[in-house]
Amino acid sequence: MRARRRPNRLESVVVQAIVLAGLAALIVAVFAVVVLGIGRVPTSGQWTLLVFSMLAAAVTALAYQPLRRRLARLATRVVRGERHSPDEVLRAFRQRLTQPLPLDELLLQLAESLRRTLPLDSAEVWTGSRGVLERVASDPDAGAGSLVLSPAEESALAGAGVCGGAWLQLWLPRLLQGRDRDSVRAIPATYAGELLGLIVVERRAGEGTDDDDRVLIELAPQVGLALHNVRLGAALRASHDELERQADALRASRARVVTAADAERRRIERDLHDGAQQHLVSLAVNLRLARELAESDPAEARAVLDELGVEVQEALDEFRDLAQGIYPPLLVERGLGEGLRSGVARTPVPVQLDARGLCRYPPEVETTLYFCCLEAVQNVGKHAGAGARATVRVWEDEDGVLFEVRDDGSGFDPAADSRGSGLTNMSDRLGALGGRLSVDSSPARGTRIRGAIPLRRPPRRGREAPPSRAG
Repeated sequence: MRARRRPNRLESVVVQAIVLAGLAALIVAVFAVVVLGIGRVPTSGQWTLLVFSMLAAAVTALAYQPLRRRLARLATRVVRGERHSPDEVLRAFRQRLTQPLPLDELLLQLAESLRRTLPLDSAEVWTGSRGVLERVASDPDAGAGSLVLSPAEESALAGAGVCGGAWLQLWLPRLLQGRDRDSVRAIPATYAGELLGLIVVERRAGEGTDDDDRVLIELAPQVGLALHNVRLGAALRASHDELERQADALRASRARVVTAADAERRRIERDLHDGAQQHLVSLAVNLRLARELAESDPAEARAVLDELGVEVQEALDEFRDLAQGIYPPLLVERGLGEGLRSGVARTPVPVQLDARGLCRYPPEVETTLYFCCLEAVQNVGKHAGAGARATVRVWEDEDGVLFEVRDDGSGFDPAADSRGSGLTNMSDRLGALGGRLSVDSSPARGTRIRGAIPLRRPPRRGREAPPSRAG
C-alpha cells in the first residue's frame, strides 16, 4: 500500500511544479513582450510596477480555479436562495426523526431540504415494498406516481449504491421517462437488504460536489431505517388493535358464559321443581294413601304400591336424564368416545360416530368436546330439515383434539345468517380453552362444523375408552 502512495505524492508534486513553472514562463513571456513593446529598458519605477504586475498576474492565475468555484456557488445562492452546508441535510433529518411528525410530512421536508441545500433541480422520495414503489414527496411537486418492479429489478436496485443514468437505463428505464438521463441519480433506501424506498434527484450536468454525493449516500440508510421503524409502528398498532379486539371478544364471551351459567342453573332449578320434585310429592301422597288402605282395603293398597313402583322408575329416569345434561357420568368413567356414543344415541337425528383412537384428556377438554358435538347434532335436528343425517368425527393430531360434525341437510349462508346461540355457545366453550370454531355451509349443500382444542400437555393415558366403530 505504501509503495503505491509514494509515487502518487511525487507525481502530484511534479505536476504542481510543472504547472507553476508553466505559469511563471507565461508571465515572463508576457512581460517580455511588454518590454519589447516599450522599446527601451524600463526605468527603476517602471521595473517596480512590472514586478508587482507580474506578482498580481501570478496570484490571479493561482486563485482562478478556487475563485471560479466560489463565484459559481455564490451565483447559485443568489438565484436559488440561501444554501447551507450539505451536512445540514443529515443533521436536519436526524433531528426531525426525533419529533412526532407524520411520515408524509417528514419525507416532504426531506425533499425540500435536499433541493434547497444541494444544487438540485428536483428531489423526490419514493416508498413501498413487495415490488411497488409510490412517489410520496417531491420538490417541486410532481404529483403521485407509482413504479412496479419485477423481482429482478427489485433485487438489483436493493443491492446497488448510487445509480446514475446509465445504470437506470439498463435496469430501470421506466424511471427515466420524461427526464434527462445524464442529470438523474437514484439512491435506494434499504434495511436489512430489503428495498423500502428510493431517493431520486436531478441536477444539471457538471454541478454538485463529492460532498453532495456523500450526503446522499449517508442519507439513504437513514431513510431506510425511518421507513422500517414506521412499518414496525404500523405493525405494533395493528397488533394492539387486534389485542383490543380479542380482549373485547373475551369480555363479551365471559359475560355470555356467566349469563349461560345463570340460565342453566335456572333451567336445572325449573326441571327439578317441575319434574323430579313433583314426582317426589306424588310418591309421598301415594305412600300415605297406601298406608291408609293397607288395613281397610289391601287389594287397593297393592294397586297403589304398583303405581308407586312405576312412578319411582320414572323419577329415576328423570334424575338420570337431568344428570346426563349436567355432566354425564359415562364421560367421567369411560372417556370421550363412550360418552359421545351414549349421548348421540339419545338424539332423534341418525348419527354416524367415528371416535377411534382417542385416549383420556383433561376433564375440561373432554367436557367441552362432548357438549360442542351434542350441540352441533341438536342444531342438525332443529335446522337441517326432515330426514337429515349427521356424521360426528373426533380425532387427535399434533396440534390438539379436533372434531367435525357434518350433515346433509338444507344448509344456510353463513354470511347472511347471524350466528345463533348454539354456535355462539360452542365458540365460547372452545375459546375458553384457546380453541377455535369454523362453520362451512351453503344452501342445499349441508353444513360442516369444525372445532379444535390445543393440548398444552401430553394426554393422560389412564383408563382409555375402547376404539369406537362407526355407527
